[in-house]
Amino acid sequence: MVQSKAATVEEYLAELPEERRAVLTRLVEMCRAELAGFGEVMRYGMPGYERADIEFGFASQKQYIAVYVMRADVREAFEERLAGHDMGKACLRFRNAADVDFDLVRDLIEATAAVPGEITKS
Repeated sequence: MVQSKAATVEEYLAELPEERRAVLTRLVEMCRAELAGFGEVMRYGMPGYERADIEFGFASQKQYIAVYVMRADVREAFEERLAGHDMGKACLRFRNAADVDFDLVRDLIEATAAVPGEITKS
């Protein structure tokens, strides 16, 4: 998918192929359940969750589903569990929708919610 022009998360989900829509809908539901006090926004063509800044997000990219963990402190705390996964600086990539590790993603979301304060993106 090229960068979405959707104004809402619901519009974004509606644009997706069915296989990916099911996975990203589940991610939205997890974020809405766990990220109380966060705003749900569309930024950079993808859904994001923010307090003062985007702390968590995800996107359907051309070759993979990306989960963005913007808090460096959360990524560092999960270093062992993230080892062996396809990772960019803040991006956890799943090449196949069926391979999304929802237990890991839920733990990352919960950790994001639990850490207060300004984020460092390094």
